[in-house]
Amino acid sequence: MSNTGAAHAASHDHGHHDKTGTVIFGFWIFLMSDLIAFSLMIANYADAEWHGIANGPSPHELFSLGLPTIETMALLISTFTFGICTLGMKYGASMKRTVGWLILTLALGAIFLGIELYEFHEFWTEGNTPQVSGFLTAYYSLVGLHGLHVTSGIIWGILLMVQMKTFGMNDLIKSRLVRLGLFWHMLDIVWIALFTKVYLMGVL
Repeated sequence: MSNTGAAHAASHDHGHHDKTGTVIFGFWIFLMSDLIAFSLMIANYADAEWHGIANGPSPHELFSLGLPTIETMALLISTFTFGICTLGMKYGASMKRTVGWLILTLALGAIFLGIELYEFHEFWTEGNTPQVSGFLTAYYSLVGLHGLHVTSGIIWGILLMVQMKTFGMNDLIKSRLVRLGLFWHMLDIVWIALFTKVYLMGVL
């Protein structure tokens, strides 16, 4: 390769890394803004559980730890399987194996969502709707917002698998898988905070 060609290749490679770095940095900003939004929602919930009960049930009367514990286990295991997925990608695992771990992760996320929707349905049929009290409004808003994030993560993962099948495991797809992993792990951290504040402290 001529000196000019080598310089052009080096410049192109440098530009690619700059672009990837900018995308990752922008994604971290997005995650931080999301965490701030969840923090505000948790603060709103904390106020509502003290001052917004009205004629509705209190957290102690409404919650139990059974289903939320199963939800938590499903999400924690999904974070573990996503970790294996991304590590496999890094160390050259086949695309079939990477997709397999991703499917398992998304399936666990779907189990988490199914349990959450079942719990919402149970509360709703008992008459504990968001209109009953500020506390219930804050509860559905906070837990529902997290559920919407998990839903978007599952849709994102499905679209990513379609891209893997279409384009193969190129650098762009790998970068998107890493970002989905960061997003998924962030949801896990947020859920631990929600489980502790809403369910664990609510029951105790």
